[in-house]
Amino acid sequence: MKILIGQSYFRILDQKELERQMPYPPLGTIYAATILKRLGHEIIFYDCMMGGNPEDFNNKIISDNPDIVLIYDDEFNYLTKMCLSNMREAALSFIKTAKSVDIPVIIYSSDATDFYSSYFDAGCDGIIYGEGEITITEIINSFGKNNYNNERINIDGLKFSDNDKVIVTAPRKMIKELDEIPDPDYSFVNINAYRETWMKNQGYFSLNISTTRGCPYKCNWCAKPIYGKTYNSRSPRLVAGQLSDLKKKYSVDHIWITDDIFGLKPGWIREFTDELMKLGLKIPYKCLSRPDLLLRNNTLPDLKKSGCKTIWIGAESGSQKILDSMDKGTTVQQIYSASEKAHNLGIEIAFFIQFGYSDENWNDIKLTREMIADCLPDDIGISVSYPLPGTKFYENVKAQMKNKTNWRDSDDLDMMFSGRFARNFYKILHRLVHTEYRMHKIIKEKNRKKLPRLFLYFFRFIVLRIQLKKYLTAVNSRLITDCKEVYHSI
Repeated sequence: MKILIGQSYFRILDQKELERQMPYPPLGTIYAATILKRLGHEIIFYDCMMGGNPEDFNNKIISDNPDIVLIYDDEFNYLTKMCLSNMREAALSFIKTAKSVDIPVIIYSSDATDFYSSYFDAGCDGIIYGEGEITITEIINSFGKNNYNNERINIDGLKFSDNDKVIVTAPRKMIKELDEIPDPDYSFVNINAYRETWMKNQGYFSLNISTTRGCPYKCNWCAKPIYGKTYNSRSPRLVAGQLSDLKKKYSVDHIWITDDIFGLKPGWIREFTDELMKLGLKIPYKCLSRPDLLLRNNTLPDLKKSGCKTIWIGAESGSQKILDSMDKGTTVQQIYSASEKAHNLGIEIAFFIQFGYSDENWNDIKLTREMIADCLPDDIGISVSYPLPGTKFYENVKAQMKNKTNWRDSDDLDMMFSGRFARNFYKILHRLVHTEYRMHKIIKEKNRKKLPRLFLYFFRFIVLRIQLKKYLTAVNSRLITDCKEVYHSI
């Protein structure tokens, strides 16, 4: 069959990501295309990450006249898990265009799984939920049979509408042997376009891979619509071999390992390091982990030896009260210790920070700011708590969500429930903490050449501090004292 495949996440609709100029190919979509091509299907791949706009995809539906349109989102990229309304609107337009010319449409995405009624109302023929690689092969094959409508009920991991009734088939069993899944074929996308963007804006070229699927931890704000709490790994040997191939074919300088938790399986990182050494290969990479895991056994030295450059951790908060409320299973002290040990080994460590969680007060926010100042991570990513369907956190706050249930893009950062402070407070806080962080970085360096930038940040900080006074009666003045002391010392 002739299958037009793409995803609903368009970088051009996400201004923050467009400005970052660090695009990664849609890995999950490429996996799906690779598998279907191996089964003999004709694949028309539209790369929405580098695409011009959603209307281009609509035009391609008409011009290429495929047998099926498959919208298969990249669930290895956190941006697609955020259920951004810009991307939902794009997906719905694809469905309507395809159905206007009688082409069936299958969807695979977190948003479609959670908010399926919008997709069925638009005419979608089926929504894949759970792990998708096996389900897509079965549902695509079913379209070649005369009794397609009857076949759907026997396909696990599928939602479809039958006479205005939503049918949900049995959950799809997880693929435990990930080594059986073929490596993604990056030739579906224009690798040169990615390389040129990276080299022009970052000075190096990075690609993305996946080594595991799932996360067994129980953070109560984290949705797990695809893999649940399972955790399955590829073999270190095959991952090392994939990196070697990417280096040879595409001359990659850096790798983003997309796993929710990298190297959780005991001994995996050490074995991975050994396999890389056999190949004489060492490629800098970034990954995601947890502070408690980084303190386990010889994890950090093994990461360093394997080529790890940057570790992102879900620090979330400097308040133990908030971490416990989130069911994080980590401590503030572990964050401090992991940061110190990583820096001592020459590994960059970066923090994901989350403001606005239920019962977070100004003192909790101050503790988070202090943690950032004390640990001084190499990068920070700040967000506000985002209620995702299927989570305990969502159930706790959904009654407060009245006017808005999704962000439009990744820079929306709107509080969609009733937090301790007003919505605008968190937008100002986001800018203030970023400004504060940059000031602390310059202060630590004590670089006279950066004094003009320090003064600029200091002025911005004062303005933001004044704006916050609309919401607070007292503001932490610690940073002002620090700035004065450093100014005099320089």
